[in-house]
Amino acid sequence: MMRKVTLETVFTHPITQKYLQRSGIAHAVAVAEYAYIFAKRFDVDANLATKAALLHDVGHYTWYRDGKWDFDLYKENDIHAIKGAARAHKLLIRIGEDRHAAKEIAVAILLHTDSYLPSGQLELKPLQKIVAMADEADEEQGGNHHYKRISKEDALERIRALDKMIAVGEFNQSNSHVAFM
Repeated sequence: MMRKVTLETVFTHPITQKYLQRSGIAHAVAVAEYAYIFAKRFDVDANLATKAALLHDVGHYTWYRDGKWDFDLYKENDIHAIKGAARAHKLLIRIGEDRHAAKEIAVAILLHTDSYLPSGQLELKPLQKIVAMADEADEEQGGNHHYKRISKEDALERIRALDKMIAVGEFNQSNSHVAFM
């Protein structure tokens, strides 16, 4: 079955672009790439994992004090995963994503970090683990991963490459049962 909403459709949408400018396009693309790798390794839906990973930080608010990022202020007040889950869900529904898929993606975004959760143990589903692992794989001390740079052309090229790999994987998966009939 062909995906109706591709990663490129999500990435190029003006709402996505607006919020990725805050949280870092290079970080979002890198996390999507890690999510693809982890999804393949752990047999998780790469389409959902890459979309959740791409959008995982769209809820970021800019926590600046005196013109500089204030990491302590951020850690104390951050709810970016909550805001991001809501923004991503609304965006995905607006662009025609399957409703179940949009919910799965939004919940993975909601749970990609425990920075705002009360202490305790939460059992994550595989998709949620993949997005959290992918984010952690690209993190840098003090939030510096949000300041990495990439040209829009390079970012789009990498997103298109992911789309192609996902499409090939879906084709192989959808046709794999044919050989056993």
